[in-house]
Amino acid sequence: MTTSTHLLRRRRFLPLFCTQLLNAFNDNLYKTAMVLFVVYTVYDDEGTEAAFSGLASALFILPFFLLSALAGQLADMRDKAAIIRIIKAAEIGIMATGAIGLYLAWRGIAVSEFAIPLLLLALFAMGVHSTFFGPIKYAILPQHLKQDEVLAGTGLVEAGTYIAILSGTILAGFIEVEYAAIGVVITAVIGYFTSRSIPTAPPLGAVDKLDWNLIRASINLVKRTMHDPQIFYAIIAISFFWAIGAVLIIQFPPLAKNTLMASKEVASLFLVVFSVGVALGSVSINTLLKGQVSARYSPISVLIMGAFVVAFYIACRIWQTEQPSQLLDIGEFLAWPMAAFLLLCLLGIAIAGGMFVVPLYAFLTTRVPTDQASRTIAANNIVNSGAMVAGAILAMLLSAINIAVVDQLLMTAAMCLISAWLGKRLHQAELAALNPVSEQIRR
Repeated sequence: MTTSTHLLRRRRFLPLFCTQLLNAFNDNLYKTAMVLFVVYTVYDDEGTEAAFSGLASALFILPFFLLSALAGQLADMRDKAAIIRIIKAAEIGIMATGAIGLYLAWRGIAVSEFAIPLLLLALFAMGVHSTFFGPIKYAILPQHLKQDEVLAGTGLVEAGTYIAILSGTILAGFIEVEYAAIGVVITAVIGYFTSRSIPTAPPLGAVDKLDWNLIRASINLVKRTMHDPQIFYAIIAISFFWAIGAVLIIQFPPLAKNTLMASKEVASLFLVVFSVGVALGSVSINTLLKGQVSARYSPISVLIMGAFVVAFYIACRIWQTEQPSQLLDIGEFLAWPMAAFLLLCLLGIAIAGGMFVVPLYAFLTTRVPTDQASRTIAANNIVNSGAMVAGAILAMLLSAINIAVVDQLLMTAAMCLISAWLGKRLHQAELAALNPVSEQIRR
C-alpha cells in the first residue's frame, strides 16, 4: 500500500482532503461560471474582457494580502478544526449571495448596475473565506501526519485541489449559469458537513494576544518568517509561480475567444488541461523525490515550464495565420490544425509547474516548528497574493495599452527564468542547511 493510498483511508486526513477538495471545486465553479458568462454574454471587446477577468482575479486575491496575518495567528492560536467549521458555515451564506447574482445576470435583470457588482462582492467574500482556510489546510498536516507522510499529504492536497479545479471548471463551462447558481450553494452545504468530521487540532504553542492591526501584523509576520533562507526563497519562488499562474488564468478566456476563435467550452477545456497537468506534476514529483522534501528538481522544472510557454505562444501565432471566422465548439476546435500541439504545450506548462511548486509548499511546513506552521503559510499567502495582484494589474495594464493577449504570453515565459533562479537559490540554501561545515569551507 502506498503512503498516499494509506492516508486516504485515515480519518486524520480524509475529511480534511474532502473539505478542501469541495472548497476548491466551489471556488472554481463559481468563479469560472461568472467570468465565462460575463466574457461571452455581456461584453464583446478583448480589452474589456481581459480587464474584467483581471479585476475578478484581483478581487479574489486581495483578501489574502490584507487578512493573511490575522488568519495565520488564528490558525496557530485556536483549534484549526473548529476554525474550518466556522469558515465552511460562512461559505453557505457567501454562495447564496453569489447565486442570486448569477440568477439576476442570467435573467438580464440590472446586469451592469446590480448583478455584476453582486457577483464581484461574493467573489471577494470567497477570497476572504479562502484566506482563512488556506493556512490551515497545509499547516494542519504536520499535526495529524507522521514526518514521512507530510510530502505525500501535501502532494495529495495539491493534486486534490487541482482535480477539484478541473471538475468545477468543466462543470462551469458546460452547464447553464442558473444551474451553477444552484450547484455552488449545494456544494457549500456538503462542505460544511464534511468539515465536521475533521479531528481536533488544538494550538501547540503559546496562545498570544491577536494583533488586529492588519498592516502591522502583516509586516511583522513576513519579517519574522523570512529570516530563514530556505523559507525566504521558498516563499519568493512560490510567489513568482503564482504570479505566472494568475496571468495565465486571466489570459485564457479572452485568448480562447479572440485569438483561437473558440467557444466558452473550449476556454473551460484550457483550464481543465491546466488543472490536470498541475495535478499530475504534484503527484509525480513525490515519486521522483521518494518522499524527501527537496528543491533539487525545482529549477529545471520551471525552465521546462517556460519553454512550453514559448511553444504555446508560437502555436497561437501559427493558429492566427489560418484563424477561423466563427467560434469553434470543442469538436471543431480539436479538428483544427495545431489543436493537439496547443493542448500538449498547455499540459506541459502545467505538469512542470506542479513539479516546481509542491516541494516548495512542503518546505513551509517542515522547516519551521509545528506551532508556527500556520503563520508561515499565512506569510507565504501575503507575499503570494501581492505577487498575484501585481501580475493581474500588469496584465490589465498591458491590455489597456493594446498589447495583444497572445503577446503577453512572452512575459510569463520571462518570469519563469526568474523563478528558476529562485529555485536554484533555494536548493543552495537547502544544501547549506544540511552541510553547514562544508558550506563555510566553500565560502
